[in-house]
Amino acid sequence: MDWSAFLPPVIVSVKVAVVASIIVFLLATVVAWMMANCTPRRGTSVIETVLLLPLVLPPTVVGFILLILLGRKSWIGTVFESLFQQTIVFTWGAAVVAAVVVAFPLAYRTIKAGFEAVDPEVEQAARAQGANEWQVFRHITMPLAYRPLISGYILGFARGLGEFGATLMLAGNIPEQTQTLSTAIYTASEVGNMTLSWSWVAVIILFSFIMLMLSNRLVKD
Repeated sequence: MDWSAFLPPVIVSVKVAVVASIIVFLLATVVAWMMANCTPRRGTSVIETVLLLPLVLPPTVVGFILLILLGRKSWIGTVFESLFQQTIVFTWGAAVVAAVVVAFPLAYRTIKAGFEAVDPEVEQAARAQGANEWQVFRHITMPLAYRPLISGYILGFARGLGEFGATLMLAGNIPEQTQTLSTAIYTASEVGNMTLSWSWVAVIILFSFIMLMLSNRLVKD
């Protein structure tokens, strides 16, 4: 097997998944904590529906929306290009953005469920002892919800690693730059290179199996 062709998509995918999963974890943790502790209002369900929407939308639709929002004709794309002399789309960073958007709902839902399972009386007791909100979050909420937090990170990593549609729309399929495992499998299968296709499929299955096994073990323990 040609290792020079095999390794680049693996490296790109792992880099994208690691960076995206860290961003997703931080965003999902903050937003999930805010949503779990906010007073239910009429607009709360609308906000949560918007947050979870990428979970049910086709990835190509998510990619199309991101392309419109971040493309050269959008104000975001125009400002970014004027500051950095390059576009957002069809770059490695665009692949990270796509992975973050599609992985966020899965991590958010898992982490929020963990926060909601924490006994509010324990948190209130800490506040009564003089702890501020950050101290309550750091020393009470996070330790009690550490399993869902870790599980949310793992699921976000796995989802980002396997992203295809949004990544193809926003970042393209540029070898050694934006070509991830999923897009590489698509390209290799189109030209009939089944050896490379199966090799990359095996890598994704292995990563996904390990991630899901770890997540399931955390839930059961």
